[in-house]
Amino acid sequence: MWRRRSGGPLVGLVLLLILAGGLAFWGISGRARALSIVTKETRELAVPTVSVIRPERGAPQEEIALPGTMQAFIDAPIYARTNGYLRKWYSDIGARVHAGQVLADIDTPEVDRQLDQARADLATAEANERLARTTAERYRDLITTDSVSRQDLDNANGSLEARQTAVDAARANVKRLEQLHAFGRIEAPFDGVVTARNTDIGALIDLGSNARELFHVASVQQLRVFVNVPEAYSRAARPGLKADLTLAEFPGRRFTCALARTAQAIDLASRTLLTEFDVDNPKGELLPGSYAEVHMKLGTGASTFTLPVSAIVFNGKGLQIATVKDDRVTLVPVSLGRDYGNTVEVVSGLSGDEQVIVNPPDSLESGNEVRIAEAAP
Repeated sequence: MWRRRSGGPLVGLVLLLILAGGLAFWGISGRARALSIVTKETRELAVPTVSVIRPERGAPQEEIALPGTMQAFIDAPIYARTNGYLRKWYSDIGARVHAGQVLADIDTPEVDRQLDQARADLATAEANERLARTTAERYRDLITTDSVSRQDLDNANGSLEARQTAVDAARANVKRLEQLHAFGRIEAPFDGVVTARNTDIGALIDLGSNARELFHVASVQQLRVFVNVPEAYSRAARPGLKADLTLAEFPGRRFTCALARTAQAIDLASRTLLTEFDVDNPKGELLPGSYAEVHMKLGTGASTFTLPVSAIVFNGKGLQIATVKDDRVTLVPVSLGRDYGNTVEVVSGLSGDEQVIVNPPDSLESGNEVRIAEAAP
């Protein structure tokens, strides 16, 4: 009886120890689980989440639109070359004229009288020349019989030469005045359109510093379009390049033009290349002085890609981009081409299959582990 009673406290003590051990094990395992969860969460938070994109392949041809100013292929102010009064004009603004067509006639009374005097002087010089020639020929016959001296013959020959020179001078003066008289007819120098008439019947026509433009003629069968091409595109702007011309007054229409020549120099002020495009205008629809847009299609030459500016990493190692493969970062050096503002052209360093990180952290290095964010639906 005594032995049975003494075993009860021992069993209770054992049970109590087992219970205490279970409670201790439960507490320790709970803390271990919590520590493991915290460690896992800490590690997950230490891995940055990034957004990635695929490089966009550049187009084989790129079109840029640049402003241009159209000008007449030939543009000339018409002045008078003689004094007088305008007798009559024959062509007003907007008139189409041909080369050699008379635009106006000028009365030149002073030149006319000078021409009459010059012709009279020429007749006098020719008469004196004939007399001197007759005298010289007579002296040449007489010298054979020693009827005159050698000195008299030399004098006769010298007089003939002087008279001949006087005739030449008088004839040249007549031609000069005839040319001035012909300048009384104002003629169109080429086929074109009269764009200005600044004189009228009876107006005084002066030369020199008082001269003023009488007419203005422009050739509009073909027009020049001057365009300032940015320096970044200057290498692609070569003679023969085809382009399209658009104007606000012709919605939906495009006119074909071709690059004719360039200035072969970059302007220091604007950093642009002055180019000239020629466009045919057989119907005269396009007007000189108009504003136009020139759409140039430029070949890229090599295979290129475009990326947002935010994907470029600037550091001491140069220009790089951060790519992701197997959740690991690789920094790849690249070379940039043209800058389009929000995007840039990448000319080397990419194959097109990479996953490029957008807005990479400054602390990102090659080999770092990252997590790719899921794309928004």
